[in-house]
Amino acid sequence: MDPEHRVRDQAVRQESAPLILVADDVDANLELLVDQLAMLGFRTVVARDAPSALAGTVDHRPDLVILDVSMPAGELGVGDREAGFEVCRRLKRDARTARIPVIFVTALGDTTDRVKAIEAGGDDFLTKPHHRMVLNARVQALLKLKGATDALEESLKRLRELQKVRDDLMKMIVHDLKTPLTSVLATLEMMREGDFGALSDPQARALSDAEGKAEDLLSLIEDLLEVARIEEQTITLNPEPIAPAALLAEIVYDWALRFQQEGASATTDVADDAPVFTADKVLIKRVMSNLVQNAITHSAGPVRLALAARSDANGILFTVADDGPGIPGEYQEIIFRKFERVRSPNAPRVRSSGLGLTFCRLAVESHGGRIWVKSGEGEGSTFYVQLPLEPHVPARTYGRSGEFPVPARAAETAGSAAARQP
Repeated sequence: MDPEHRVRDQAVRQESAPLILVADDVDANLELLVDQLAMLGFRTVVARDAPSALAGTVDHRPDLVILDVSMPAGELGVGDREAGFEVCRRLKRDARTARIPVIFVTALGDTTDRVKAIEAGGDDFLTKPHHRMVLNARVQALLKLKGATDALEESLKRLRELQKVRDDLMKMIVHDLKTPLTSVLATLEMMREGDFGALSDPQARALSDAEGKAEDLLSLIEDLLEVARIEEQTITLNPEPIAPAALLAEIVYDWALRFQQEGASATTDVADDAPVFTADKVLIKRVMSNLVQNAITHSAGPVRLALAARSDANGILFTVADDGPGIPGEYQEIIFRKFERVRSPNAPRVRSSGLGLTFCRLAVESHGGRIWVKSGEGEGSTFYVQLPLEPHVPARTYGRSGEFPVPARAAETAGSAAARQP
């Protein structure tokens, strides 16, 4: 390589070298660190007081910051002896600089300083005098960690963007599907009721089956729309008093025809102490219907269902139990996540969106309630829906993925619920 290309190559490498901000109010210390970092191949920018360190970090966005603990605090509102800690605290609170690693460098070896550095959010600690190779090792380790963190953050950002595109496309398609499907259902109902002429028994059965499947599809579309609304916090609850006995009776009545078609059966058991509670009846009714449909859909043969309600320390507790194939233990924590489905050799192969239980979870938690499952493979499943007597907004934010850690809480609650089983 000729000298001109060598110089140009060195200049390019220098421009791409990691940038490190060094903050120290003692010129000798500052020059030493800058010289050492330059020998190690790093670019540097300097600050001689706490306000300059903050401003320089925001302006230059260095790959790493090296702070002296003691420096002029300026208008930061702390003593000079605490200035470095305050700079670090502010950097870590600012989303623009929170991921920049911070190394404290000080001549003070007091353990209290180390504790304060950790509490302020510092990533490492060097005591003067330090060896150049030790400095290099610490810097390189933190830069490598920052690179991995930045790459992960960028991947997560792209994933969120792709997920938003997918969700927006899904909502658009779902809206477009709902109108023609409603027309199909209306036509099937008219045909089944004889508006277009008398039907033979086989024709009536075929139409009833088609109508049932179309209603399942409409229910899926409603789930998709409701999940999107709840995740985006655009849903408004319409609470009203609900008698648990009347609610379960309505569920059984609504599903009577489907029970007959599938050879399924259902019983209800409402304890005398089961209280009237306030909730959005449409949402809670669909939660219970989804649990019933889930049991029927995932059972190879006729399934027996037991719907129950009783008083609970936190309000009211509903259970939906079935004698179906059960849910393997490894799936019990993920079935409430969006698009997750059980894959078990004992369960029938069915087409499922993996949204029904996600909707149940979001709807129940929008009331401040909980939902979980207890099951053994080949032993049936029991779903628990715990609701407060009055809905309250949970202290959390829903995400588009619908994957905040409900299962962990569900597992915790399942143990206490099991202990209360009669």
